[in-house]
Amino acid sequence: MNFNDFGFDSKLEEGIEALGFETPTEIQSQAIPLILKGNDLLASAQTGTGKTAAFLLPIIQKIIEQKSDGYIKALIIVPTRELAMQIDQMMEGISYFTAVSSIAVYGGNDGSLFSREKQALSTGADVVISTPGRLKVHLGMEHVRVEKLQFLVLDEADRMLDMGFYDDIVKILSYMTDKRHNLMFSATMPHKIRELALKTLKHPSEISLAVSTPAEKIKQEAYVVYDKQKIPLVKLLLKEKQFRSILIFCSTKISVKDLNKELKRSGFNVEEFHSELEQKTREKVLLSFKNRHLNILVATDIMSRGLDIEDIDLVINYDVPHDGEDYVHRIGRTARAESEGEAYTFINEKEQGKFQRIEKLLGSPVFKAHVPKILGDTPPYVERTHNRRNGGRKFFSKGKSQQRRQSGSR
Repeated sequence: MNFNDFGFDSKLEEGIEALGFETPTEIQSQAIPLILKGNDLLASAQTGTGKTAAFLLPIIQKIIEQKSDGYIKALIIVPTRELAMQIDQMMEGISYFTAVSSIAVYGGNDGSLFSREKQALSTGADVVISTPGRLKVHLGMEHVRVEKLQFLVLDEADRMLDMGFYDDIVKILSYMTDKRHNLMFSATMPHKIRELALKTLKHPSEISLAVSTPAEKIKQEAYVVYDKQKIPLVKLLLKEKQFRSILIFCSTKISVKDLNKELKRSGFNVEEFHSELEQKTREKVLLSFKNRHLNILVATDIMSRGLDIEDIDLVINYDVPHDGEDYVHRIGRTARAESEGEAYTFINEKEQGKFQRIEKLLGSPVFKAHVPKILGDTPPYVERTHNRRNGGRKFFSKGKSQQRRQSGSR
């Protein structure tokens, strides 16, 4: 199958060709025909599977088939400003040869930006890509013309719920008419997503793509440590080998700030990346990291979702990711194309069960590397297996022997 098989308008096909798209990905092959038919859709697909084009292409095609009337045709809601800008950039590329217009609405402290957003929304861009908070403000001030909205897309829906946007999304939905097609994309399908889907979608088609496995060229290692040993271990690992580009994921903003501060004190070329930074600062930091002027980026996992960053040599999971899909997503930032890469994960006492569930999803254990002796004793690594006869869990501890091995030299 190729993109010509979808029957797209010739101007849209020009945009597809200009971007170098040749063969549709699995999510594109499944989703595009359903969206063109007018089906509501609930899709489980990871970042990096081509899902952005999977919804942009059929939406643009449907808009091309109509006359412009000054109303917004499609509204795409995303969790972060960075993802909004990234989707808008792809939108500009794909629709370049068409008359379809778009705008990214993502907030910030710039008053002139708000005025430009208001003007664009009031006059009616065809496609609006927005974060929930900013969109809710514009809707409340009646800047957004949604009377003839045809498509509502919730992208990275699980991340939006993780970030506490559930109430905002429900409020946004209250402004909409029922005459629209709804598309929801999520990497995972927890109960809250199903609950939101029931509020949003009408008899949806469902697509669920299996979680991909990490690239074979990623060298994966795990370190079993106490929390107090994490920062010293990061410093030792970074001094041991010269990596050109390093991305460190932390689960909280506090961890990001603490680690960034300590690495700066030790002379590393590092910056932090999280939601409390002003938009201009975040854009500057990202550009510096992409251009290799910045060696190390310490980021929250939520902020990392959807960021297009290539050629990373090392990924460090400062905390164990929430689940296997997040783990694959994080370490998939390295070893792209034909390159090789490394991924280290730090596991404290409380995270061992979580990490073993990730290993189960991966289908094999991740090598447990020795923690440098200078850092002292480490926690025993406790393997958890389910005891079906007793209906409970069995715990096998490697005890002091594990501590001695983990404390040995690398």
